[in-house]
Amino acid sequence: MPSLRIENIAKHFGGLKAVDGFSMEVPPGEITGLIGPNGAGKSTVVNMIAGVLSLTSGDIKLGDRSISTDRTEQVARAGIARTFQSIRLLPETTVLDNIVIGFHRHEKAGPLAALLGLPSATRELRELREKAWDLLERFHMQEYAFLAAGNLAYGHQRRVEIMRAMASDPAILMLDEPVAGMNDVESDELAEIFKQLAEQGLGLLLIEHNVGFVTRLCRQIYVLDAGRLLASGPPEQIVNDPRVIEAYIGGASAA
Repeated sequence: MPSLRIENIAKHFGGLKAVDGFSMEVPPGEITGLIGPNGAGKSTVVNMIAGVLSLTSGDIKLGDRSISTDRTEQVARAGIARTFQSIRLLPETTVLDNIVIGFHRHEKAGPLAALLGLPSATRELRELREKAWDLLERFHMQEYAFLAAGNLAYGHQRRVEIMRAMASDPAILMLDEPVAGMNDVESDELAEIFKQLAEQGLGLLLIEHNVGFVTRLCRQIYVLDAGRLLASGPPEQIVNDPRVIEAYIGGASAA
């Protein structure tokens, strides 16, 4: 599994420096945190990595390959998957089929073969459904497989979105506020799943406002403020950094 390396990236919108000289590394087999107050530039960083926004300067590498000029679909094929702050599912489609959609970059039969119902397409769809079922078991969601995704509770919809991202078999998974709106039980269950994914060699980038959740899971945390790196280090160092405390709560006690 390759590392994701962000090297001195910047994104300027005219005179506004949304991100300015930011560097970070997401190694395989670890959960890396990216935190910062509202408007810090976290979403801009994620969109640059995903190929949604072009870079003003700097470089983004997955392993030895630069992906800084790749389009969104090229970034996905290279091995980077993401979830979104706002859940993006097909609400009237079953949970199982929502996950199958995530396997699209592995499809070989092609749309014409599927349209004509050729044996190769039928066989491939069966194989993809089996792989989707494996994800459902990993995320403890088998009982919801044939329900419409839009009928699930919010926390379960989040899981479906993460499973769909995992279906692309990524090297790096970017999780944009995955536990937003969840209760403690739901977030704890998801935390265990994230740990298991990291143990299997996946690199996870966790972008969260829930600082407690991030510090519980991440070995390395990067703090972004006003588009620049404010601090980086292990959780205990970050939560006791006066600059981080000031950025989040204006100098009040971190406790």
